[in-house]
Amino acid sequence: MSTWINNNNQLSSLCNQLSDCELIALDTEFIRTDTFYPKIALIQLSDGESIWLVDVLAIDDFSPLKNLLESPDNTLIFHACAEDLEVLDHSVNIQPTHIFDTQIAAGIVNIGYSMGYARLVDSLLDIQLDKQETRSNWLARPLTQKQIDYAEVDVLHLHKLHGLLLKMLDKQNRLQWFDEETKGLFNVVDKRKNNQNYYTRIKGAWRLDAQSLTALRHLCQWRDSHARDKDIPKSRIAKDSVLLEIAEQMPKYRHQLHSVRDWHPVSIRRYGDIILKEVLLSLNQTQDAWVPRPISSSLNNTFKKIRKSLVKIAEEQKIPQEFLSNKRELEDILRSVEQGNYQLPDRIKQGWRQQWVQSAVESEISKLN
Repeated sequence: MSTWINNNNQLSSLCNQLSDCELIALDTEFIRTDTFYPKIALIQLSDGESIWLVDVLAIDDFSPLKNLLESPDNTLIFHACAEDLEVLDHSVNIQPTHIFDTQIAAGIVNIGYSMGYARLVDSLLDIQLDKQETRSNWLARPLTQKQIDYAEVDVLHLHKLHGLLLKMLDKQNRLQWFDEETKGLFNVVDKRKNNQNYYTRIKGAWRLDAQSLTALRHLCQWRDSHARDKDIPKSRIAKDSVLLEIAEQMPKYRHQLHSVRDWHPVSIRRYGDIILKEVLLSLNQTQDAWVPRPISSSLNNTFKKIRKSLVKIAEEQKIPQEFLSNKRELEDILRSVEQGNYQLPDRIKQGWRQQWVQSAVESEISKLN
């Protein structure tokens, strides 16, 4: 049974009550279907015994909650909190810094990489959860009993998970690993805010010539700015594949836009003239946009050997291989070798990964000479 918080006074009183609570479980419910920015609807809090559901739509003073959640004296228990941190930051100007993410902890102790909340609860507590309300309308009022039950469950087990995972981290001497991963999480959240180089993530962009690639960068930046201003999804303006094809064709006339695949006529009517203008403006920009090409076949063989070594290390150290290094990191390292400017990412050349990942990488790179 939870307590519904739906006015400023109730929220202030709750925050005073929780001010001395060292561990606070937290989750959010939001919708991002028809908007650029997430629309927060509910914040769930628990001290391990009681649960409170904060009706964000009925409150306009979040300063007590900000003081509580940003306090260094309180540890906030989340599961997979990247989106929650983004939502809290944008919607209510709250930036927690002292957190314990049970998904990260589960990966570090080798229960599973990027494991969902329901699976983790099942794995550690042998409890099966009903997650059918995940995509329901959280902005509707009143919430259904099923929604309320779902919201309660999302924080109900976090304290127990925290206790079990903390003991496992300590037993495996991986608390420092966990701290490093948590710090890295905040870097990931910060990068989500910056879309200046979004064009580099579009599949196939490396095939474009310099002029078209510059146009693609410009179009992505315009789309992002327009989506933010109008608070609409970027895909509603134009999908990535549409912008890629427009940049490749560099159209001058409106009728040319109708040959672009998968771009709805309604969108062409709405944005066609603006797109043509933006393509024209891109011609006057410095052609310094850059997207890495796929690595060569010889380097790809080295890449596979490094991955094989990391899989073996992961098995020996009993940790998911994904935690050691990702595909993009290894490809960037090999490109730097090819360009005569060998570089390792900070998280590989320092910290707990260094002893394994750096040696595995350099062992294979030395064979290229």
